[in-house]
Amino acid sequence: MVRTVIGGLVGGFALFITGFIFWGTPLSALALSRTDEQASANLQAAMAQALTPTGTGVYTIPDPSSAQGTVLYGKGPVAQIFYNEGGFPVMDSGALIGGLILALIVGVIIAMALRFIATNFGDRMRVAILFPLAAVLWMHVGQAVFNHAPWGYILYLAFSDFVGVALAGVIAAKLMETKAELLGTDPVH
Repeated sequence: MVRTVIGGLVGGFALFITGFIFWGTPLSALALSRTDEQASANLQAAMAQALTPTGTGVYTIPDPSSAQGTVLYGKGPVAQIFYNEGGFPVMDSGALIGGLILALIVGVIIAMALRFIATNFGDRMRVAILFPLAAVLWMHVGQAVFNHAPWGYILYLAFSDFVGVALAGVIAAKLMETKAELLGTDPVH
């Protein structure tokens, strides 16, 4: 059990670092579209005017819950906006600390799952790769398929999450490996 927890913590730390590499460095520009400063200021002012009264949330624009909204939605342009009326620092240390704690918890959960469903390193490796692949295909690529989300962003997000979660699982699987498995004397093989 100690190997499982250590593997999960190290795997979770690798998950956090992987996320930072993909999203906290200039590499993230591969996924994000940009607009000029004036257009950004105009959009920010429009959001403050239109969305602040209803508050922080996720908005579909135009709102297709009415007949007129459905027509406007069909004409386009459309957007899904993750709106925070208060703002926050670009590099929010609180979010980084919370993200590290979350990554460590996720790493331990991955390691525990691997321990309970797989009996040897090879099986743990296959599970550590196949489950994240299935998850990102459904949860992320599904957004592009079902909601017409931008493919470039979605594929980058899916790839970054797959790499991070699979890496966490592979590291946990390796650190969970017993001496018997390393020597090839594990009776489960």
